[in-house]
Amino acid sequence: MSEKHIDQASGVETTGHEWDGIRELNNPLPRWWVWTFYATIVWALGYTIAYPAWPMLRSATTGLLGYSSRDALKNELTVAETAKAQYVTAVQSKTVAEIASDDALREFAVAAGGAAFKVNCVQCHGSGAQGSPGFPNLNDDEWLWGGSVDQVYQTITHGVRFSADPDTRFSEMPAFRDILDRDQIAQVSAFVASLSGTGEAAALVEPGRKVFAENCAACHGDSAKGNPELGAPDLTDAIWLYGSSQSAIAAQVGSPKQGVMPAWGARLGDAKVKELAVYIHSLGGGE
Repeated sequence: MSEKHIDQASGVETTGHEWDGIRELNNPLPRWWVWTFYATIVWALGYTIAYPAWPMLRSATTGLLGYSSRDALKNELTVAETAKAQYVTAVQSKTVAEIASDDALREFAVAAGGAAFKVNCVQCHGSGAQGSPGFPNLNDDEWLWGGSVDQVYQTITHGVRFSADPDTRFSEMPAFRDILDRDQIAQVSAFVASLSGTGEAAALVEPGRKVFAENCAACHGDSAKGNPELGAPDLTDAIWLYGSSQSAIAAQVGSPKQGVMPAWGARLGDAKVKELAVYIHSLGGGE
């Protein structure tokens, strides 16, 4: 029988294992640790017997306790639906103005509307409702069709230039390339650009003022402040859907882009549209 090797530095017996001259000390684990480890094994075996655990061909063992995470989730959702049922009923029965004036209902509608916005609206208006070229920013206080909560509700319900809804918001800017010549389009574009400080051709501003008065003031107003009833934008601010440069304005005057927004009333139902309207109104740009 070979003699046990004792490490000279520590005085501890080695296990006899050696790798490249390195020997392993025979330091057993503490007994409390070993018994804790055995206890975890026993606990694991008991857990797999009590709860679903072992996979089979088509399912898994159900466990003696009959627990199901799907059933637990279903029960939690049922409780949540029951808790919010009173709010949903109230939203359905009240106008958006009444919802907005009720603190508890408004808080519920903003939360529910925010979730609906992320699913249905961010594709066009952006995750922060900041908009993008051709799609309005919903955070500012400039609204094509009015920014009161009732007007926002009307716009969401019936859409804009959505032919499938007979009550849709509708306005159409003429293609002035068929009405004005190239010089007149350049002149009126220079005038409009000058209203927001983006003009490039000062000599064309005064002739453009006359062209504007004769062709554009009927919708945009004599002061070019716009008309929400017609969906005509304010031309005096720095907020533009299709660009604020004189060339971009000329392109829109000559061959205007006409955006379309779906009518969400039939798709989402009246209650969800009310929640969306209250949420959008709460972003800070509502009138």
